[in-house]
Parts: sequence; structure tokens; C-alpha cells
Amino acid sequence: MTQQIPSTEPELTGVRNFRDVGGLPTADGRRVARGRLFRSGHLAHATAEDAAFLASLGLHTVFDFRNAADKRLEGPDVELPGVRNVNLPLSDPADGAEFWRMVRDGDIEQLRSILADGKGADRMIASYRTIITERTAEHGRVLRALAEDSVPALMHCAAGKDRAGLSIAVTLLALGVEREAIEADYLESNATHRRYKVHRSSTAQDARSPEVMELLSPLFDARAEYLAAAFGTIEETWGGVDPYLERGLGVTPEVRERLRERFLD
Repeated sequence: MTQQIPSTEPELTGVRNFRDVGGLPTADGRRVARGRLFRSGHLAHATAEDAAFLASLGLHTVFDFRNAADKRLEGPDVELPGVRNVNLPLSDPADGAEFWRMVRDGDIEQLRSILADGKGADRMIASYRTIITERTAEHGRVLRALAEDSVPALMHCAAGKDRAGLSIAVTLLALGVEREAIEADYLESNATHRRYKVHRSSTAQDARSPEVMELLSPLFDARAEYLAAAFGTIEETWGGVDPYLERGLGVTPEVRERLRERFLD
């Protein structure tokens, strides 16, 4: 089936990777309604014009999946009047702290040691698997909140690619959206204007050399293999989406039906 990815979006200056997830098809022929579920990178650098646009969406809740270290690096989200901000970290700030310090500050030899020969991609795959297996309480809380009263909602992390990408994917699985459509939306994060701006504090001459950027690319790409690892973990651990949602996340069929009522045309 030809996938429909929303084709129009605003020109936001300080918020990257923003989009409406509306339009994606479900397996039973319905579509996610527009104006109900949005995703983006962090809102800390939103301009006044960006904030005015976000306020115009009528958001009920912003889910911020960043941890304390992310917020120290980027800053808190801009405040949107009347919008509930729920900070629900999907990673521990101590987990990989030294790794990410080397990503920001390390020299070429250090980066080679932690990222070369597929180590960067392997780390991302492991991270996706861990979020699926260890953050079930958080994902269950998000889905129950969406079923109850949190719509329209915006989900974001730092880049809007990994933690938000998985949370969006889990939500879309609960709605019955086709896997190919979930993947197509996820890969939209690779568009040049969406990509996270890599923080490199090193002032060395080769701090942003082609080799450095190539080494870093697995960390800042959206790759189908990462999402496939998450889906594979659901199958391996719970035996499928339905038992994952019900036993893993505590999301009952009744909650799923309320989600479908809220989000599907």
C-alpha cells in the first residue's frame, strides 16, 4: 500500500523534527486523524513564533522523554499556556554518561574506539531493545493517559528520533497502524531539516571532520534496523503486539478501543 506521510508542515525555527502523525493508515482501513498526535525534537529553543504556532494546536499534553542530563544540556521546554507538560524520562542520565561525553568532547581516536566497526549501530540497537523491555511502565502510562484525557498530544525527546520515535511507534501499534507506515514515519527523521544538531564542544581541527561525522552518523540516523530490533524484541519477549500491550504495558482491550475512538477517523 502507498504510504501517506503528512505533506505540509510549518517552518519552525527553533524546533526540529516536528510533524503531525495524522494520515497514517491502519490495517482495517482507517487512518490516524490529523491534529491529534504530534512529534518533535525538544522545545527548549522554540522562538516566540514557534511557541505561538505550538499554542495554536490546542495541545492538552506535551510528553517530554528527556532525562535530567538532556535538560541541563538543552534547557527546559518553552512554556505553552494551558498545556500540561509531563516529563517521563526513558533513559537514565547516568547510563552512558561517559560515552556521550566522548561523543561531545572526544578526539578522533576516542571516537574510533567507541563507534568504529559497527559499534555505534550496535549500541543503538541495544538501546532500542532496552527501552522496549525496561520502560513498559512509562509506555503504559502514556497510552492510558492518551485514552483518558491527554489529546491532542505532542511527544518529544532531544532529537525526536529515538525515545519519542519508539513512543510514537508503540502508540501507533496500539492503534493498529500498519508496520510499513510506522517505519515510513520513523524514517522521516532523516530529512536534512529535521536532523538533530550534533553537539561537539571539542575545538580540535578535526572535531567535525568527514570521518568524525561518519563515525557519529549511527547515533543520529533513524535506521530501519533500529526499529526492527524494537519490533523483534516485542515478538521475542511477549510473542506479539497484543500480549505486549496487555501483559507488558497493562493496556487492556478497553483502553485500546478508547484510543482508537480518540485518534482514528
